[in-house]
Amino acid sequence: MAESKTTDLAVIESFTPAVLDREAMMEELEGLELTFDRVKIPSGGGLAFEIPIDDDEVDTAKEIVGVIVDHHRVNAYWPTLYSGQGQPPACSSMDGKTGMAPPDSEVSWAGREQSCATCPLNQWGSDENGSGKACKNMVRLYILREGEAFPLMLTLPPTSIRNWANYLAKRVLGRGLRPHQVVTRIGLKREQSRSGIAYSQATFKLVGVLSQDVQQQMAAYSQSIKRVTRGV
Repeated sequence: MAESKTTDLAVIESFTPAVLDREAMMEELEGLELTFDRVKIPSGGGLAFEIPIDDDEVDTAKEIVGVIVDHHRVNAYWPTLYSGQGQPPACSSMDGKTGMAPPDSEVSWAGREQSCATCPLNQWGSDENGSGKACKNMVRLYILREGEAFPLMLTLPPTSIRNWANYLAKRVLGRGLRPHQVVTRIGLKREQSRSGIAYSQATFKLVGVLSQDVQQQMAAYSQSIKRVTRGV
């Protein structure tokens, strides 16, 4: 009989999240808009994440270690080059499948939905350089760290999605596991674009598998928190 692919993984016995009464938590949060602490990937090839401590202070860390309790695709289109100053996109999609543009949007389907698969702005060659997409395809990860009750939100840019996809498929799903069953280490490495511009790329490493008890807790937590994360 072939040996299980999970037998070569270390079992993480020490991971102890701040487990809450999930139903009570969701009851208290019902109708409220919850914002997660957003982790920023640095620009210019930086090798440290920016992690909020409170409303006015951030910390830096070379890696983030925790359990990924949710992940999903998001798309967003800005008519002008996105500067990160908080301007809303002209069209956005919370599932990477269907975009919605507000009535005052600059796109032709303003006030209506648009399929991302057939949207002209989501095709290769649609950006101003003719080499990429005008619409920005991203992935949101929600990482619950040890001893914490709410996850951090990390939005992966297009240049980091392949690393995430390979990690998810080969290191996690390929072992018959789910992201909420393992501890993941997320780091950064410096890469360079074809035009010579340095940028930061997220990396992923499987630290170990959670104990059976914690896996059950994380499975229930993941299902509960998705009711919030999918609406952010």
